[in-house]
Amino acid sequence: MPFFEDRVLTDTIEIKTAPEKIFSFLTSIVDDDSYRAWHPKDHVKLRFIKGQPWTEGSIIYAEEYIHGKLHKLKFEITRIEANKRIEYAPVSRFVRKFFPKNEFMIEPKEGSCLFIASGTYRIGWIGKTFFNAAIEKSLSSVKQHMKEEGENLKTILET
Repeated sequence: MPFFEDRVLTDTIEIKTAPEKIFSFLTSIVDDDSYRAWHPKDHVKLRFIKGQPWTEGSIIYAEEYIHGKLHKLKFEITRIEANKRIEYAPVSRFVRKFFPKNEFMIEPKEGSCLFIASGTYRIGWIGKTFFNAAIEKSLSSVKQHMKEEGENLKTILET
């Protein structure tokens, strides 16, 4: 059994809009109001605490509810490709070992786009052996949150 196993959670939704509109919406999220507009039920706060918004190396502080608990998170934007991709990862090197990458991808189609949200979670054999039920419950909550974000984005951009 390998010491760590990567699990990638992915949610994909088709949105009838151009890649530029999805990218523009995401990069217009710069404060609490714009953050809550995307996911009113779970998103609480968002601040850029270092660098220019949505540039590689900038740092975001966010608060959001996942599985009923408030999480206070700091992420670094690690890669930006206009109208295609935003990658981000936890600022803490320790946390990054277990949550190495998150991303939003935009894939154009004829008359629409696929919006793909993805998160990589690294689970050790100790966690899988002793805490598997709790880990699965937590990952299920994250997957539900990702799905709701995609559905909300679709509603916002198609109406």
